[in-house]
Amino acid sequence: MEKQKKQSLVAAPGGKSYLIPFILITSLFLLWGFAHGLLDVLNKHFQGVFTMTKAESGLVQFSTYIAYFLMALPAGAFMKRYGYRKGIILGLLLFAIGAFGFIPAAFLHSATPFLVALFVIACGLCILETAANPYSTILGPSASAAQRLNLSQSFNGLGWILGPLVGGWLIFGAPDGDSMALAKPYILVGGIVLFVALLFFFTKLPEIKPEEEEGEEMAVTVAVAEAEPAVSMWKHGQFVRSVVAQFCYCAAQTGIFGFFINYVTEIDPDISNLEASRILAFGGMALFMIGRLSGSFTMKWLAPGRLLTWYSLLSVVCMALVVASTGVLSLCALYLSFFFMSIMFPTIFALGLEGMGVYTKKASAYIVMGVAGGAFSPMLMGYIGEENMALGFIVPLIAFLYILYFAIKCKR
Repeated sequence: MEKQKKQSLVAAPGGKSYLIPFILITSLFLLWGFAHGLLDVLNKHFQGVFTMTKAESGLVQFSTYIAYFLMALPAGAFMKRYGYRKGIILGLLLFAIGAFGFIPAAFLHSATPFLVALFVIACGLCILETAANPYSTILGPSASAAQRLNLSQSFNGLGWILGPLVGGWLIFGAPDGDSMALAKPYILVGGIVLFVALLFFFTKLPEIKPEEEEGEEMAVTVAVAEAEPAVSMWKHGQFVRSVVAQFCYCAAQTGIFGFFINYVTEIDPDISNLEASRILAFGGMALFMIGRLSGSFTMKWLAPGRLLTWYSLLSVVCMALVVASTGVLSLCALYLSFFFMSIMFPTIFALGLEGMGVYTKKASAYIVMGVAGGAFSPMLMGYIGEENMALGFIVPLIAFLYILYFAIKCKR
Protein backbone atom coordinates (compact mmCIF):
# COMPACT_ATOMS: atom_id res chain seq x y z
CA MET A 1 0.00 0.00 0.00
CA GLU A 2 2.82 2.38 0.93
CA LYS A 3 4.66 1.48 -2.27
CA GLN A 4 1.64 2.41 -4.32
CA LYS A 5 1.44 5.79 -2.64
CA LYS A 6 5.09 6.51 -3.41
CA GLN A 7 4.66 5.53 -7.04
CA SER A 8 1.57 7.67 -7.45
CA LEU A 9 3.48 10.62 -6.04
CA VAL A 10 5.98 10.49 -8.92
CA ALA A 11 3.90 8.83 -11.66
CA ALA A 12 3.95 10.18 -15.20
CA PRO A 13 0.64 10.84 -17.03
CA GLY A 14 1.19 7.69 -19.15
CA GLY A 15 1.86 5.50 -16.13
CA LYS A 16 5.66 5.67 -16.36
CA SER A 17 7.48 6.26 -13.10
CA TYR A 18 9.56 9.39 -12.56
CA LEU A 19 11.22 7.85 -9.48
CA ILE A 20 14.85 7.88 -10.75
CA PRO A 21 14.67 11.50 -12.04
CA PHE A 22 13.00 12.48 -8.77
CA ILE A 23 15.84 10.91 -6.73
CA LEU A 24 18.49 12.71 -8.80
CA ILE A 25 16.68 16.03 -8.51
CA THR A 26 16.26 15.53 -4.77
CA SER A 27 20.05 15.06 -4.39
CA LEU A 28 20.45 18.67 -5.55
CA PHE A 29 18.35 19.89 -2.61
CA LEU A 30 20.80 18.18 -0.24
CA LEU A 31 23.81 19.84 -1.91
CA TRP A 32 22.57 23.40 -1.84
CA GLY A 33 21.23 22.92 1.69
CA PHE A 34 24.78 22.02 2.74
CA ALA A 35 26.16 25.11 0.99
CA HIS A 36 23.65 27.39 2.72
CA GLY A 37 24.26 25.73 6.09
CA LEU A 38 27.96 26.58 5.82
CA LEU A 39 27.10 30.28 5.56
CA ASP A 40 25.83 30.38 9.13
CA VAL A 41 29.27 29.27 10.36
CA LEU A 42 31.08 31.75 8.08
CA ASN A 43 29.02 34.67 9.40
CA LYS A 44 30.27 34.26 12.96
CA HIS A 45 33.77 33.22 11.88
CA PHE A 46 34.26 36.34 9.75
CA GLN A 47 33.40 38.54 12.74
CA GLY A 48 36.45 37.17 14.55
CA VAL A 49 38.99 36.47 11.80
CA PHE A 50 38.42 39.63 9.76
CA THR A 51 37.30 41.82 12.73
CA MET A 52 33.91 42.60 11.18
CA THR A 53 30.88 44.07 12.92
CA LYS A 54 27.64 42.10 12.83
CA ALA A 55 26.35 44.29 10.01
CA GLU A 56 29.58 43.83 8.03
CA SER A 57 29.50 40.06 8.49
CA GLY A 58 26.13 40.20 6.76
CA LEU A 59 28.16 40.59 3.55
CA VAL A 60 28.55 36.80 3.67
CA GLN A 61 24.83 36.42 3.04
CA PHE A 62 24.69 39.48 0.78
CA SER A 63 27.32 38.11 -1.63
CA THR A 64 25.34 34.88 -1.79
CA TYR A 65 21.75 36.02 -2.06
CA ILE A 66 22.33 39.00 -4.32
CA ALA A 67 23.47 36.44 -6.90
CA TYR A 68 19.95 34.99 -6.82
CA PHE A 69 18.53 38.38 -7.71
CA LEU A 70 21.00 38.91 -10.55
CA MET A 71 20.93 35.36 -11.93
CA ALA A 72 17.26 34.36 -11.56
CA LEU A 73 16.02 35.77 -14.88
CA PRO A 74 19.06 34.63 -16.91
CA ALA A 75 18.66 31.20 -15.33
CA GLY A 76 14.99 31.08 -16.32
CA ALA A 77 15.86 32.16 -19.88
CA PHE A 78 18.58 29.52 -20.11
CA MET A 79 16.15 26.83 -18.91
CA LYS A 80 13.50 27.92 -21.39
CA ARG A 81 15.94 27.64 -24.29
CA TYR A 82 18.06 24.63 -23.32
CA GLY A 83 15.91 22.73 -20.82
CA TYR A 84 16.22 21.63 -17.22
CA ARG A 85 18.99 19.02 -17.63
CA LYS A 86 21.55 21.36 -19.23
CA GLY A 87 20.63 24.04 -16.70
CA ILE A 88 21.32 21.66 -13.84
CA ILE A 89 24.72 20.68 -15.26
CA LEU A 90 25.67 24.35 -15.71
CA GLY A 91 24.58 25.12 -12.14
CA LEU A 92 26.65 22.24 -10.74
CA LEU A 93 29.76 23.35 -12.64
CA LEU A 94 29.48 26.92 -11.33
CA PHE A 95 28.94 25.51 -7.84
CA ALA A 96 32.17 23.48 -8.13
CA ILE A 97 34.19 26.41 -9.57
CA GLY A 98 33.16 28.65 -6.68
CA ALA A 99 33.87 25.94 -4.10
CA PHE A 100 37.40 25.34 -5.39
CA GLY A 101 37.84 29.13 -5.51
CA PHE A 102 38.22 28.95 -1.72
CA ILE A 103 41.69 27.40 -2.22
CA PRO A 104 43.41 30.51 -3.69
CA ALA A 105 41.28 32.74 -1.44
CA ALA A 106 42.78 31.04 1.63
CA PHE A 107 46.23 32.44 0.76
CA LEU A 108 45.12 36.06 0.26
CA HIS A 109 44.21 36.76 3.93
CA SER A 110 41.22 38.95 3.03
CA ALA A 111 37.45 38.52 3.16
CA THR A 112 36.93 39.80 -0.39
CA PRO A 113 38.19 36.70 -2.32
CA PHE A 114 35.96 34.49 -0.17
CA LEU A 115 32.98 36.73 -0.89
CA VAL A 116 33.68 36.51 -4.63
CA ALA A 117 33.87 32.70 -4.42
CA LEU A 118 30.57 32.66 -2.51
CA PHE A 119 29.00 34.79 -5.27
CA VAL A 120 30.09 32.27 -7.93
CA ILE A 121 28.72 29.39 -5.85
CA ALA A 122 25.44 31.23 -5.44
CA CYS A 123 25.14 31.78 -9.21
CA GLY A 124 25.28 28.00 -9.57
CA LEU A 125 22.82 27.49 -6.73
CA CYS A 126 20.39 29.93 -8.30
CA ILE A 127 20.38 27.96 -11.55
CA LEU A 128 19.92 24.70 -9.64
CA GLU A 129 16.99 26.05 -7.64
CA THR A 130 15.37 27.61 -10.70
CA ALA A 131 15.50 24.18 -12.35
CA ALA A 132 14.97 21.77 -9.48
CA ASN A 133 12.04 23.44 -7.71
CA PRO A 134 9.66 23.49 -10.71
CA TYR A 135 11.07 20.16 -11.96
CA SER A 136 10.10 18.55 -8.68
CA THR A 137 6.57 19.97 -8.84
CA ILE A 138 5.88 18.51 -12.31
CA LEU A 139 7.43 15.05 -11.87
CA GLY A 140 4.04 13.58 -11.08
CA PRO A 141 0.39 14.52 -10.55
CA SER A 142 -0.27 18.23 -10.13
CA ALA A 143 -2.46 17.56 -7.08
CA SER A 144 0.58 16.38 -5.11
CA ALA A 145 3.00 19.06 -6.37
CA ALA A 146 3.37 20.85 -3.02
CA GLN A 147 3.69 17.53 -1.18
CA ARG A 148 6.36 16.33 -3.62
CA LEU A 149 8.33 19.58 -3.37
CA ASN A 150 8.23 19.45 0.43
CA LEU A 151 9.56 15.88 0.29
CA SER A 152 12.50 17.03 -1.87
CA GLN A 153 13.05 20.01 0.41
CA SER A 154 13.26 17.61 3.36
CA PHE A 155 16.68 16.56 2.05
CA ASN A 156 17.49 20.24 1.76
CA GLY A 157 16.92 20.25 5.52
CA LEU A 158 19.43 17.42 5.93
CA GLY A 159 21.97 19.56 4.09
CA TRP A 160 21.25 22.43 6.48
CA ILE A 161 22.11 20.07 9.38
CA LEU A 162 25.34 18.81 7.82
CA GLY A 163 26.48 22.32 6.80
CA PRO A 164 26.98 23.85 10.27
CA LEU A 165 28.04 20.47 11.69
CA VAL A 166 30.84 19.84 9.17
CA GLY A 167 31.64 23.56 8.86
CA GLY A 168 31.85 24.02 12.62
CA TRP A 169 34.07 20.97 12.98
CA LEU A 170 36.48 21.93 10.16
CA ILE A 171 36.49 25.71 10.75
CA PHE A 172 35.93 26.37 14.48
CA GLY A 173 37.69 23.10 15.38
CA ALA A 174 40.78 23.85 13.29
CA PRO A 175 44.04 24.66 15.14
CA ASP A 176 45.06 28.31 15.34
CA GLY A 177 46.93 29.49 12.29
CA ASP A 178 45.42 26.90 9.91
CA SER A 179 45.11 29.02 6.74
CA MET A 180 43.15 26.30 4.94
CA ALA A 181 40.44 25.99 7.62
CA LEU A 182 37.90 27.96 5.58
CA ALA A 183 38.68 26.06 2.38
CA LYS A 184 38.42 22.49 3.69
CA PRO A 185 34.61 22.13 3.76
CA TYR A 186 34.37 23.70 0.31
CA ILE A 187 37.01 21.37 -1.16
CA LEU A 188 34.90 18.48 0.17
CA VAL A 189 31.62 19.71 -1.27
CA GLY A 190 33.28 20.75 -4.55
CA GLY A 191 34.43 17.18 -5.19
CA ILE A 192 30.95 15.80 -4.46
CA VAL A 193 29.32 18.37 -6.75
CA LEU A 194 31.58 17.37 -9.67
CA PHE A 195 30.59 13.72 -9.17
CA VAL A 196 26.89 14.59 -9.21
CA ALA A 197 27.43 16.68 -12.36
CA LEU A 198 28.88 13.58 -14.05
CA LEU A 199 25.79 11.57 -13.04
CA PHE A 200 23.51 14.14 -14.66
CA PHE A 201 25.73 14.27 -17.75
CA PHE A 202 25.56 10.50 -18.36
CA THR A 203 21.98 9.92 -17.17
CA LYS A 204 19.06 10.43 -19.52
CA LEU A 205 16.35 12.50 -17.89
CA PRO A 206 12.88 13.29 -19.21
CA GLU A 207 12.64 16.89 -20.42
CA ILE A 208 9.35 18.14 -19.07
CA LYS A 209 7.96 21.10 -20.96
CA PRO A 210 4.89 22.62 -19.30
CA GLU A 211 4.57 25.06 -22.19
CA GLU A 212 3.97 22.24 -24.65
CA GLU A 213 1.44 20.53 -22.40
CA GLU A 214 -0.41 23.78 -21.93
CA GLY A 215 -0.28 24.34 -25.69
CA GLU A 216 -2.03 21.01 -26.32
CA GLU A 217 -4.84 21.94 -23.96
CA MET A 218 -5.23 25.35 -25.60
CA ALA A 219 -5.40 23.75 -29.05
CA VAL A 220 -8.69 22.13 -28.06
CA THR A 221 -10.19 25.57 -27.38
CA VAL A 222 -8.31 27.52 -30.05
CA ALA A 223 -11.34 29.60 -30.96
CA VAL A 224 -11.66 30.89 -27.41
CA ALA A 225 -7.92 31.49 -27.21
CA GLU A 226 -8.00 33.59 -30.38
CA ALA A 227 -10.99 35.57 -29.19
CA GLU A 228 -9.51 36.38 -25.79
CA PRO A 229 -5.91 37.61 -25.38
CA ALA A 230 -3.67 35.76 -22.91
CA VAL A 231 -3.80 37.04 -19.34
CA SER A 232 -0.58 38.75 -18.24
CA MET A 233 1.51 36.83 -15.72
CA TRP A 234 1.32 39.84 -13.40
CA LYS A 235 -2.49 39.64 -13.31
CA HIS A 236 -2.22 36.50 -11.19
CA GLY A 237 -2.53 38.00 -7.71
CA GLN A 238 -1.45 34.87 -5.89
CA PHE A 239 1.76 34.67 -7.96
CA VAL A 240 2.60 38.35 -7.30
CA ARG A 241 2.02 37.93 -3.57
CA SER A 242 4.17 34.77 -3.62
CA VAL A 243 7.17 36.74 -4.94
CA VAL A 244 6.88 39.19 -2.01
CA ALA A 245 6.24 36.34 0.44
CA GLN A 246 9.32 34.48 -0.78
CA PHE A 247 11.39 37.66 -0.35
CA CYS A 248 10.10 37.96 3.23
CA TYR A 249 10.64 34.29 3.99
CA CYS A 250 14.24 34.31 2.76
CA ALA A 251 14.88 37.50 4.71
CA ALA A 252 13.56 35.83 7.87
CA GLN A 253 15.27 32.48 7.34
CA THR A 254 18.67 33.91 6.43
CA GLY A 255 18.65 36.33 9.34
CA ILE A 256 17.61 33.70 11.88
CA PHE A 257 20.14 31.15 10.64
CA GLY A 258 22.93 33.70 10.23
CA PHE A 259 22.66 35.19 13.73
CA PHE A 260 21.65 32.04 15.61
CA ILE A 261 25.19 31.56 16.96
CA ASN A 262 25.38 35.24 17.98
CA TYR A 263 22.04 35.03 19.80
CA VAL A 264 22.89 31.80 21.66
CA THR A 265 26.36 32.96 22.74
CA GLU A 266 24.95 36.29 23.96
CA ILE A 267 22.24 34.56 25.98
CA ASP A 268 24.83 32.18 27.48
CA PRO A 269 28.45 33.42 27.20
CA ASP A 270 29.72 30.04 28.45
CA ILE A 271 28.73 28.45 25.13
CA SER A 272 31.59 28.49 22.59
CA ASN A 273 31.19 29.10 18.88
CA LEU A 274 31.87 25.41 18.14
CA GLU A 275 29.24 24.30 20.66
CA ALA A 276 26.76 26.82 19.25
CA SER A 277 27.34 25.48 15.72
CA ARG A 278 26.53 21.98 16.98
CA ILE A 279 23.41 23.25 18.69
CA LEU A 280 22.46 24.90 15.39
CA ALA A 281 22.96 21.60 13.54
CA PHE A 282 21.34 19.16 15.98
CA GLY A 283 18.81 21.57 17.48
CA GLY A 284 17.59 24.11 14.98
CA MET A 285 18.41 22.39 11.69
CA ALA A 286 17.16 19.01 12.91
CA LEU A 287 13.81 20.59 13.75
CA PHE A 288 13.89 22.26 10.33
CA MET A 289 14.27 18.89 8.62
CA ILE A 290 11.63 17.24 10.81
CA GLY A 291 9.27 20.08 9.94
CA ARG A 292 9.86 19.55 6.21
CA LEU A 293 9.28 15.78 6.46
CA SER A 294 6.18 16.04 8.64
CA GLY A 295 4.84 18.93 6.56
CA SER A 296 5.07 16.86 3.38
CA PHE A 297 2.85 14.15 4.87
CA THR A 298 0.55 16.53 6.73
CA MET A 299 -0.43 18.03 3.37
CA LYS A 300 -2.11 14.73 2.51
CA TRP A 301 -5.07 15.81 4.64
CA LEU A 302 -4.50 19.52 5.21
CA ALA A 303 -4.40 22.02 2.33
CA PRO A 304 -0.96 23.66 1.86
CA GLY A 305 -2.42 27.17 2.21
CA ARG A 306 -4.10 26.30 5.48
CA LEU A 307 -0.98 24.64 6.91
CA LEU A 308 1.07 27.68 5.90
CA THR A 309 -1.44 29.91 7.72
CA TRP A 310 -1.01 28.07 11.01
CA TYR A 311 2.77 27.76 10.74
CA SER A 312 3.27 31.44 9.87
CA LEU A 313 1.06 32.47 12.79
CA LEU A 314 3.11 30.33 15.19
CA SER A 315 6.32 31.75 13.68
CA VAL A 316 5.11 35.25 14.51
CA VAL A 317 4.55 34.18 18.13
CA CYS A 318 8.03 32.58 18.29
CA MET A 319 9.75 35.70 16.96
CA ALA A 320 7.88 37.92 19.41
CA LEU A 321 9.27 35.79 22.25
CA VAL A 322 12.80 35.89 20.77
CA VAL A 323 12.70 39.70 20.60
CA ALA A 324 11.44 39.80 24.20
CA SER A 325 14.65 37.95 25.20
CA THR A 326 13.24 36.16 28.24
CA GLY A 327 16.03 33.60 28.59
CA VAL A 328 15.22 29.89 28.25
CA LEU A 329 11.72 30.57 26.90
CA SER A 330 13.15 32.73 24.11
CA LEU A 331 15.73 30.06 23.24
CA CYS A 332 12.97 27.45 23.00
CA ALA A 333 10.96 29.81 20.79
CA LEU A 334 14.03 30.28 18.55
CA TYR A 335 14.39 26.50 18.18
CA LEU A 336 10.69 26.05 17.42
CA SER A 337 10.80 28.75 14.74
CA PHE A 338 12.99 26.41 12.69
CA PHE A 339 10.19 23.83 12.68
CA PHE A 340 7.43 26.26 11.75
CA MET A 341 9.34 28.03 8.96
CA SER A 342 10.50 24.72 7.46
CA ILE A 343 7.62 24.30 5.00
CA MET A 344 7.46 27.94 3.91
CA PHE A 345 9.84 28.08 0.95
CA PRO A 346 8.51 25.05 -0.97
CA THR A 347 4.89 25.79 -0.06
CA ILE A 348 5.07 29.44 -1.14
CA PHE A 349 6.83 28.30 -4.31
CA ALA A 350 4.20 25.68 -5.18
CA LEU A 351 1.28 27.99 -4.34
CA GLY A 352 2.82 30.76 -6.43
CA LEU A 353 3.01 28.48 -9.49
CA GLU A 354 -0.61 27.35 -9.25
CA GLY A 355 -2.39 27.91 -12.56
CA MET A 356 0.58 29.64 -14.22
CA GLY A 357 0.58 27.25 -17.23
CA VAL A 358 2.80 28.62 -20.01
CA TYR A 359 4.36 31.06 -17.53
CA THR A 360 5.59 28.28 -15.19
CA LYS A 361 9.33 28.54 -15.92
CA LYS A 362 9.34 32.33 -16.07
CA ALA A 363 7.23 32.59 -12.92
CA SER A 364 9.57 30.22 -11.08
CA ALA A 365 12.49 32.51 -11.96
CA TYR A 366 10.71 35.52 -10.44
CA ILE A 367 9.87 33.56 -7.28
CA VAL A 368 13.51 32.50 -7.00
CA MET A 369 14.42 36.20 -7.26
CA GLY A 370 12.61 36.57 -3.95
CA VAL A 371 15.59 34.82 -2.39
CA ALA A 372 17.30 38.23 -2.64
CA GLY A 373 15.56 38.99 0.66
CA GLY A 374 18.38 37.03 2.24
CA ALA A 375 20.92 39.51 0.87
CA PHE A 376 19.67 42.50 2.84
CA SER A 377 18.19 41.02 6.02
CA PRO A 378 21.46 40.02 7.79
CA MET A 379 23.03 43.46 7.37
CA LEU A 380 19.85 45.14 8.65
CA MET A 381 19.56 42.70 11.55
CA GLY A 382 23.25 43.15 12.37
CA TYR A 383 22.87 46.94 12.38
CA ILE A 384 19.78 46.86 14.61
CA GLY A 385 21.21 44.19 16.92
CA GLU A 386 24.82 45.35 17.13
CA GLU A 387 24.53 45.94 20.87
CA ASN A 388 21.61 43.58 21.59
CA MET A 389 21.10 40.77 19.05
CA ALA A 390 17.54 40.13 20.23
CA LEU A 391 16.38 43.47 18.78
CA GLY A 392 17.58 42.43 15.33
CA PHE A 393 14.95 39.68 15.25
CA ILE A 394 12.28 42.33 14.71
CA VAL A 395 13.11 41.91 11.00
CA PRO A 396 11.98 38.25 10.74
CA LEU A 397 8.97 39.09 12.94
CA ILE A 398 7.72 41.59 10.34
CA ALA A 399 8.53 39.13 7.52
CA PHE A 400 6.43 36.37 9.08
CA LEU A 401 3.51 38.78 9.44
CA TYR A 402 3.44 39.27 5.66
CA ILE A 403 3.69 35.52 5.03
CA LEU A 404 0.66 35.10 7.30
CA TYR A 405 -1.19 37.61 5.11
CA PHE A 406 -0.13 35.72 1.95
CA ALA A 407 -1.31 32.39 3.37
CA ILE A 408 -4.71 33.79 4.37
CA LYS A 409 -5.20 35.23 0.87
CA CYS A 410 -4.34 31.97 -0.93
CA LYS A 411 -7.16 30.09 -2.62
CA ARG A 412 -8.44 27.21 -0.52
